[in-house]
Amino acid sequence: MRLYNTLTRKKEEFIPIEPGKIKMYACGPTVYNYFHIGNARTFLTFDAMRRYFEYRGYDVTFIQNFTDIDDKIIKKAIEENITPDEVSEKYILAYFEDADSLGIKRADMHPRVTKNLPEIIHFVEELISKEYAYVVEGDVYFDVSKFKEYGKLSKQSLEDLMSGARVEVNEQKRNSLDFALWKSAKPNEPSWESPWGNGRPGWHIECSAMSQKYLGETIDIHGGGGDLIFPHHENEIAQSEACSGTTFANFWLHVGYLNIDNKKMSKSLNNFFTLREIREEFDLESLRLFMLSAHYRNPINFSRELLESSQNALQRLYNAKNNLEYLFDVTENRNLTEEENLKLDNIKKFKDRFVEAVDDDFNTADGVAVIFDLVREINTGIAENSPKEIVEVSLSILRELAGVLGLLQKTEDTLEDKVEELIRQRQEARKNKNYALADEIRDKLKDMGIVLEDTPSGVKWKRVILETKN
Repeated sequence: MRLYNTLTRKKEEFIPIEPGKIKMYACGPTVYNYFHIGNARTFLTFDAMRRYFEYRGYDVTFIQNFTDIDDKIIKKAIEENITPDEVSEKYILAYFEDADSLGIKRADMHPRVTKNLPEIIHFVEELISKEYAYVVEGDVYFDVSKFKEYGKLSKQSLEDLMSGARVEVNEQKRNSLDFALWKSAKPNEPSWESPWGNGRPGWHIECSAMSQKYLGETIDIHGGGGDLIFPHHENEIAQSEACSGTTFANFWLHVGYLNIDNKKMSKSLNNFFTLREIREEFDLESLRLFMLSAHYRNPINFSRELLESSQNALQRLYNAKNNLEYLFDVTENRNLTEEENLKLDNIKKFKDRFVEAVDDDFNTADGVAVIFDLVREINTGIAENSPKEIVEVSLSILRELAGVLGLLQKTEDTLEDKVEELIRQRQEARKNKNYALADEIRDKLKDMGIVLEDTPSGVKWKRVILETKN
């Protein structure tokens, strides 16, 4: 397996620190609002990576934090006339609800900043004792000039960063790039006791402290959105390696940006969508397929038309699965002919093709392409006269490969419920003499491989093999 390491700007063979085990940390949300679809891409990518590592036999420990105290959370609390704790609790619950709807598995731990303050304070004390940090009137800053490798992740020298830094009116800092490890308390804001007086932690120190607590001083993979490379991840490296004296993370993985209709997502452009808003109109499994159909490092363009296309593509996968399930019930066990043995061997090779694709820097785009190649093979080569063994193996491999990416996860009960609900809507439309809608619903069911029969005892339905378009 090879992964592109942002630290070295090249693909490298992935060798974990401990054979068979992976320690992975991904930056989670600051919980002051519902997360948007750009965030969704990052969260989904690391969920899919974790699933794939587990599929390849690794024991993965995956940590994703919640930043539950921050200027934005405090501002939101004032706007909603509730406490910062109530804001963070509200949006943590909302995060899980939205993440669940996108098929994102829970991390092994979701540590919160406010539950790890002793570790954060101890981390800052260590940096002060090693003279990497300094205290000014209750604030604690990291001195970037003391960390000689500062800029190694963003590939910028300290001098270039200094010259390009925004001019800040802050006479407390020794250097313009020095960043806060601890902020002294402000009136009417939450604060905690520390050796430097009441205050709260800076943003960057939180992830370093929680990663070290739950995964150790050196981890296999650290990741997040591309916007976090500088300053967040750069600062994490500086303070973590200054504190421990050893490498913080062997691999740094970053997810590309998501644009809306070829424009950067922005509230000012009125093209800012939360996942919750997308959920109201689309099945989020189609969004999952859409996002995994692009390489995680590449920018991706989102539009209604592209998501509708992804929804149709997802239906093709379900049609293939449903057809195979139907065929499994009607085909017979028999010996395979020589030609059928060759066909079975060819179908089994799709697993190797999938692994070869995704092993190359987690290339889910090519992995998805392999799955659709398998679907084409199924649609053109398997029928009611096929031996049950070919049907069974094809169904198993389709479920397996799609399942690795978190696709085809709806149960048959869900399909039946959907069919019954559409039939109910059709009956209601006919009762209201809305025959156009009734015909539209019948056509929709037909596209799902469902054929209706109106009988004196009511509407009966059955599944048929679809002639799926490739």
